[in-house]
Amino acid sequence: MTKNLSTKEQGDAAEDEALRYLEAQGLRLLVRNYRTPGRGGGEIDLIMQAPEPSGKEPTTVFVEVRQRSSASHGGAAASISRTKQQRIILAARYYLMRLSALPPCRFDVVVIEPSGVQWLKAAFAAF
Repeated sequence: MTKNLSTKEQGDAAEDEALRYLEAQGLRLLVRNYRTPGRGGGEIDLIMQAPEPSGKEPTTVFVEVRQRSSASHGGAAASISRTKQQRIILAARYYLMRLSALPPCRFDVVVIEPSGVQWLKAAFAAF
C-alpha cells in the first residue's frame, strides 16, 4: 500500500489488482462498483461471471475486495462484518431483480495483504 495515495485511490488500486487476478483465473467482469439506490443501500465492488464446464449456466459472482497493510486485528477477511455482508446481499438482490432469469450465484471475497492475494470462494451465503 502506498502511503501517498488517498483511501479512495488505495481502494481503487486494490480493486484493480483483484480484477486482474480474477480475470487471470478465467472470470469475466460484468459490473464494477454496483450500488443500490438510496441511503443505507449496499455496494458490490465487482460482479463477475465464472464460466462453468460442460455447457452449464455461468455463475454470477459478487466480489468484495478487502485490503489491509497488515494481518493484525484478524486481517482483511475478518473486517467483513455481518452488517457489511447484509448490505452486499441487498445490493445483489437489486442487481438480480433486473434479470429475466436467476443465474447460479455466490459471494466471494478477494483479500489483498502484503503476503499476496487470497481468493475466498463462497465466503458467505445469503439467507
